[in-house]
Amino acid sequence: MRVWELGEWGIDRLRLIERPSPQPGPGEVVVRMRAASLNYRDLLTVEGHAVGTRLPVVPFSDGAGEVTAVGAGVTRVEAGDRVCPMFFQSWIGGDLTAASRRAALGGSVPGVLQEEFLVSAEGVSRFPAHLSFAAAATLPCAALTAWRALVVEGGLKAGHTVLVQGTGGVSIFALQLAKALGARVIVTSSRDDKLARAAKLGADHLVNYRATPHWAKAVLELTGGAGADHVVEVGGRDTLSQSIEAAAVGGRIVIIGLLSGLPGQIEAVPVFRKNLRVVGISVGSREQFEAMCAAIGEHAIEPVIDRTFAFEETPDALRLMKSGDHFGKICIAF
Repeated sequence: MRVWELGEWGIDRLRLIERPSPQPGPGEVVVRMRAASLNYRDLLTVEGHAVGTRLPVVPFSDGAGEVTAVGAGVTRVEAGDRVCPMFFQSWIGGDLTAASRRAALGGSVPGVLQEEFLVSAEGVSRFPAHLSFAAAATLPCAALTAWRALVVEGGLKAGHTVLVQGTGGVSIFALQLAKALGARVIVTSSRDDKLARAAKLGADHLVNYRATPHWAKAVLELTGGAGADHVVEVGGRDTLSQSIEAAAVGGRIVIIGLLSGLPGQIEAVPVFRKNLRVVGISVGSREQFEAMCAAIGEHAIEPVIDRTFAFEETPDALRLMKSGDHFGKICIAF
């Protein structure tokens, strides 16, 4: 089977190599991978900026495929099932702990850029029947992060206002999930063409933060001074202070990314004056994935894919991710 392996840091250092096909032991399954999707974390990993990754490594956390072989004692899935491997192989359910974060695909353990993937049967789950392999490959990290941010941690309800920053994978899933659950959504972006696409997905209000640098004020004006009940914070240094300003009293700011770098000093006064809840999010558990898939199936949500590359073109997919010139998800077809 073919495998993408990283032996040195850098996109140009990725090597397409051959390895023997795996055989499942007790409690294990082999998944014939059909598709993968990119996250910003994958780019950081390949370029050597991710914490806790040792070389050599098979990168990428998110994918989907078909179970082709099962080991002794496996009852959760069977040959022919269409499944996604879980981002955190060690987080099945319950609260997040240090132990449940231990095994992260494409980082501390090998990732999905291999044509046949040997994995614990406990670490895979079926995905909604209406989705293609490429669409399903977008779910384990980006979709689950948005679901946990809004539903699990945020308690999203119909009528709430959600502020989404940008049009990357997590942000677009947050938009889609929020609209499916009856929320009002405000989307920010630096490009009007991306905002127009967000509007077609149901965004209620659009703010170009290049044209309106003080976008928090615009959010307050759009909400009659109330602010956003949920803020999906992806920027970090350049955005967190405005997210705090734009949040409603009793609102929730969920930090899922630091695209502009680590924030500096944070003003504590507005945080406690507004009784804000500021929480960091890193993906979710298998139980949360399965609850999310039920909702995606019920509402027939279709993930937004910007472009799909061939397996052999994986470095080009990473270059597109680095350019930031995508809307939604970037996928790999095996």
